Amino acid sequence: MTSSAHLKELGEFLRARRAELSPRTVGLPDTGAPRRVPGLRREEVAQLAAISTDYYIRLEQGRMQPSAPVLHALVSVLHLSDDQRDYLYELAGKAGARPRRRTGQKVQPQLRRLLDDLTATPAVVLGRRMDVLAWNSLGAALVTDFSRIPEKQRNYVRLLFTDPAMRRLYPDWEKVARTSVAQLRMEAARYPEDPQLAALVGELSVRDGDFRTWWAAHHVAALSVGTKTLHHPVVGELVLDWDTLTATTDPDQQLVVWTAEPGTPSHDGLRLLASWAAERIEETEGSG
Repeated sequence: MTSSAHLKELGEFLRARRAELSPRTVGLPDTGAPRRVPGLRREEVAQLAAISTDYYIRLEQGRMQPSAPVLHALVSVLHLSDDQRDYLYELAGKAGARPRRRTGQKVQPQLRRLLDDLTATPAVVLGRRMDVLAWNSLGAALVTDFSRIPEKQRNYVRLLFTDPAMRRLYPDWEKVARTSVAQLRMEAARYPEDPQLAALVGELSVRDGDFRTWWAAHHVAALSVGTKTLHHPVVGELVLDWDTLTATTDPDQQLVVWTAEPGTPSHDGLRLLASWAAERIEETEGSG
């Protein structure tokens, strides 16, 4: 049983770490309005950690012992170092429950070569939490230039809710976004103690009311097959079938490809987009 002194110290530790962070640090919009206290508000930390404000207040007051999943989330939300993480777990009496650092996912060279060889087929590799791990030139031309996005923010669901260009890309954005939230829910079921997933859910819950509502609905869906309509700024409307293939070297990596029925306007549009993407690459390499 954790002593009241430890819980009190834990609350003070959380308050101190919270005071060191700014909204911009954790990906929240900074309105510039004056704050009564430095750092993040308690309700902001609670939302980012996907817990109730009352629960978090009790933690800071030293009146409650946090569960292991909550600790996992707070480590990520408060940007704790390894030493600070260990200290937090010691105070909570859960030193033995410290999660192992999950190694970053790496796409095998064979899969990267396959991506590059798919010159007429847009493709991306999605990892845990629907992070975008790799893509080919046509995949970037179809969806967005992923190379311009910081690696830690390269998440498909995050882009759907935060990138205005992604909202314009899908005429039926709401349906696409709802499905992506349901797919992310499936990820949460597989990895309920993933602090990065908890941080992503917390960030999007704070930033977008639709995400918050749809996440609370607890609908689930798996990445499989389907059809999407896209309004591309270069080639116009595309109606594409999408399919997913699981990497044998890492079951948490999914190769997603988009194709069109031969002889259709969408098939011609993909060929036109492939030509446009190749010209852009030649221009970039020529200017370099």
